[in-house]
Parts: sequence; C-alpha cells; structure tokens
Amino acid sequence: MYFTMRAVVPEFFSNRDITRPVLQEIAKLIHIPPLPGLTKKGCRVIVMRGVDKEAPTPNIPETMKMVFMIGDIRLSEEKHGVAGDVYILDASVATPTHFAKFTPALVKKFLVCAMEAYPVKLKEVHVVNISPLVDTILNFVKPFLKEKIRNRIFMHSDIKTLYEYVPREILPTEYGGDAGPIQVIHEKRYKLNVFKEQEAIKTNEALRPGKPKTQDDLFGLDESFRQLSID
Repeated sequence: MYFTMRAVVPEFFSNRDITRPVLQEIAKLIHIPPLPGLTKKGCRVIVMRGVDKEAPTPNIPETMKMVFMIGDIRLSEEKHGVAGDVYILDASVATPTHFAKFTPALVKKFLVCAMEAYPVKLKEVHVVNISPLVDTILNFVKPFLKEKIRNRIFMHSDIKTLYEYVPREILPTEYGGDAGPIQVIHEKRYKLNVFKEQEAIKTNEALRPGKPKTQDDLFGLDESFRQLSID
C-alpha cells in the first residue's frame, strides 16, 4: 500500500526537489522535525508547528508533501524498529484563515496516505498551545477517524502534562526540554539532498495484474467520509 500510494498520489510524492521556491518557503514557515531519542515506550516523536501567526497560509498540498518528505527521511534513518509514532501538534499559530484552506477531500487523502499506507503506526497525538479553534479543527477531522484513534488524541492546556508522555530530555527548548532549539533540529533535515531521489521509490501500476490502482479506488469516487481502518 505504501509504494502504491507513492505511485498513485503524485501531488504528495513527486516534484520533491527541496530547492523549489515553494518548498523553501514552507521550510521557513513550518517546523516538522522528528526529535532525537525515543519515548519510554520506544516511540519516535515528531513536532509540527508554524513559525509565524501572521504569515500567509502556505500551499496546503505542498505542505502535506513536506510532511511525507520528512517522514521518508526519518524512516531511512531509523537504525532499529520503533514502537510507533507520537505527534506533538503546536496550535499556537493556527487561525481561522489558515484552517479555511483545508478541504475535506484533501484532508481525507492526506489521512489515508498517512494512516493506511505509511509503514509506522500512529500511537499518540498531543496538541499543545490549544485555543477554541482547536475544537473546531478536531470536529472537522473526527469523521475520518475510528474511535481508537480519537482516543489517542490528548489536549494539553499546561505543557507540563505533556511530560507524562514525552520525556523532557528529548523535547526542544521551546517546550521546556533539553534537546536544544527546535530551529536547529529542523534545519538538519533540510541539509539532506535525498528528497528528489526518493521519487522513484514507488510501484509501477502498469505492471499490476488486473486493473491498476487509481485515486478513485483509494479515496472513493464521491470523496465520502469513510472511516480509516487503523490498528
């Protein structure tokens, strides 16, 4: 499924040259670094945060592409298997203007790729710096998620409660941790000139026995809100 998705969804898995201006701009506006070290349960932690609340909303499909680009680099660097992924979503710069750029069809496509095709299981999602808008966003996403995933989403009005799940020693300075500034951790990922090379890692659907897979097969002709099947 992972390699099929890479072939069938070019908007997320092609044109990955990090020197492209649109991707360079996203790299300046959004941090998506996997953190050094693991949780006590052996999970990798990834932080996602915007840098500037007043910045214009970046291209959303290209931003989603960047998430998968960083994810691919992280997978290639894992020397040992991990128990799953833990995401920290920082909502401090989220605004209604940014949120309005997300369509149900695009969100569904991203979540199917991330949760059904991506070869690492989502174990926890922690939302920090929450605001009333976060509830609106969560209600928007919930129809795509099964109950077990909804139960893995944790809201933190106090950053200290995050430490019950993620050790402070692997967190960036901005979250009271000891791993150093998030900007430094973030920039290390973009020094790796391998993103474009990864475009060839996908299935050749023309060789598939029977009918090749299409986006209609994977996401549905009506773009309906089907629940995701996640272990």
